[in-house]
Amino acid sequence: MTFAALAQAPNRRRTEARLLALVVAIAVFGYAYTGLSMTGRLPGGLPGFAISMLFVALVPHLVLRRFARRADPLILPLATLLTGIGLVLLHRLDVTYAQTRHPKIAEAASGQLVWTVIGVAVCIAILLVLRDHRILQRYIYLTMAVALVLLMAPAFFGADMYGAKRWILLGPLSLQPGEFVKIMISVFFAGYLTVNRDALALAGRRVMGIQLPPGRQLGPIFTIWAISLLVLIFERDLGTSLIFFGVFVIMLYMATGRTSWVVCGLLMAIAGAAVVGSLEPHVHGRVTAWLDPMRAFTKQGMHEGMSNQLAQALFSFGSGGISGTGLGQGHPELIGFAGNSDFILTTVGEELGLAGVMAVLMLYVLLAQRGLRVGLTARDPFSKLLAVGLAGALLLQVFVVSGGVTGLIPLTGKALPFLAKGGSSLVANWVMVAVLLRISDHAQKRREPVR
Repeated sequence: MTFAALAQAPNRRRTEARLLALVVAIAVFGYAYTGLSMTGRLPGGLPGFAISMLFVALVPHLVLRRFARRADPLILPLATLLTGIGLVLLHRLDVTYAQTRHPKIAEAASGQLVWTVIGVAVCIAILLVLRDHRILQRYIYLTMAVALVLLMAPAFFGADMYGAKRWILLGPLSLQPGEFVKIMISVFFAGYLTVNRDALALAGRRVMGIQLPPGRQLGPIFTIWAISLLVLIFERDLGTSLIFFGVFVIMLYMATGRTSWVVCGLLMAIAGAAVVGSLEPHVHGRVTAWLDPMRAFTKQGMHEGMSNQLAQALFSFGSGGISGTGLGQGHPELIGFAGNSDFILTTVGEELGLAGVMAVLMLYVLLAQRGLRVGLTARDPFSKLLAVGLAGALLLQVFVVSGGVTGLIPLTGKALPFLAKGGSSLVANWVMVAVLLRISDHAQKRREPVR
């Protein structure tokens, strides 16, 4: 597949259709193979799953053919493939939980399939309604106000689940506002930096060979830093705090091209995390378990209230080796609620091995690369920054989740995009996909007008 072929609109949609057909075949095969591997027969829900995956792939493809003919042809197949892999993994965990009669874990795959359909429907609605994404630039301050309300709401009205307050309970449903906030802050930062990037690019004093920004221009980064610390203190949500602050630093570097902003951002993030990690008990417990996961696995560590999940995750990755034990042949249920959290990656590591983990991570990297490529091809600064911000938010979330379960950084508890159970996360990720598709279509139209 050459770049010249991708540049032509009809070829783009034909390429996308072929990739989507392959994605549906992979997802349906994985679902059937899981049933055969674990129970010796095809799962009863196979026809419904196949029809649902066909709907998830076909309907947005037809909408793109009509309303975004020149959109990137890889974004939709990559998002659909990651969603299909997540559904297969959740189905595999449901079978095990049902066999072991685990009392605290409900079936997740059927609910996740419903949220998948809802997320794809929202994606289609955005493509139909939002014909020009640049209209979002008019409402950046309103968007940021709503984002701050959603960001701080769990601290006052949220439920304390798994040690963090990132959920708002609405009857039988739960909402994670932070999943939508990452999109809203990307919109705000894109609009704000488009207007103020010249002032933020001014040079200040040189310290240790680094050209620092002027003191009066440090106000925005100090403000965002303070808000991220408040989230970390009152909601005990390390993942959302890192993503919130990291997206701003990435977009600030993209707008100004100054590495001094990155240096300042990293130093402030390390200082804030060190202070809060030593003072806030929940965050301190996660840091302690990260520094010595084997101690947390012993009776002494459990007596001290330390979580042994990281040690179990490391055991799971170790037993998987290079090629894994085989889909359905591992024991991911030992972690307890792997399908409901960031630990679903350990299921991949145990049953598909290092090869499977690298394949999944490469899918994320490729999806983010297409988002960055959309930003590079866009002509106007707002589109560039928005695409880079969305791709950066995706990469940061994958990093904090995969880094946490592999022991690279402390656990954050964020949902792995598209894979882990969570309606809020899934819908928000499909909103991100819709915005990237709209930006790519608009950018390509300006480069290559429709005849």
